[in-house]
Amino acid sequence: MNTFDQEKKRRRSKKPRVSSEENMEKIVHKDVEKQRRQEMASLYTSLRSLLPLEFIQGKRSTADQVNGAVNYIEYLQRNIKDISSKRDDLVLLSGRSFGSSNEQDWNQISNHTVIIRPCLVGIEIVFSVLQTPFSSVLKVLREHGLCVLGCISSSVNDRLIHTLQAEVNDLALIDLADLKDTLTLMK
Repeated sequence: MNTFDQEKKRRRSKKPRVSSEENMEKIVHKDVEKQRRQEMASLYTSLRSLLPLEFIQGKRSTADQVNGAVNYIEYLQRNIKDISSKRDDLVLLSGRSFGSSNEQDWNQISNHTVIIRPCLVGIEIVFSVLQTPFSSVLKVLREHGLCVLGCISSSVNDRLIHTLQAEVNDLALIDLADLKDTLTLMK
């Protein structure tokens, strides 16, 4: 053997021997880490696709994308707060709150009167029920294509007054006169 071969052999022997088990652990760790990076890249891509263009201008780092998402969420929260405030201002300007009727309207209701009027969500129906089951009233409203969102019942002058708010997609498709007649005849 020449000196070159002997030197080569000596270098090989200085390397620590790695067991096949340690090799497998490294391979598994490498694969897990690769899969994690791919999953994170996929999630960042998904996040980026949800953001409006003004929040993701150009090619950006993942940290910039996350920061853009945070800014967008804060922007949406401010918009929700502003819109809620505007809604509250409109309710105050109209002099009414959701589901409330003023005392004058309650005093106008006799045992055979039904009041139907527009409201923020569609229509508001105010009536007094004496003998008709409330479920029958709800059935009539459903037959007229109304979706009841809420109901407030109050006792006024020893009468039970119900105020229903119903959502209406297109007010032109609802025959309010027929609805009022039907509810009035139920008593």
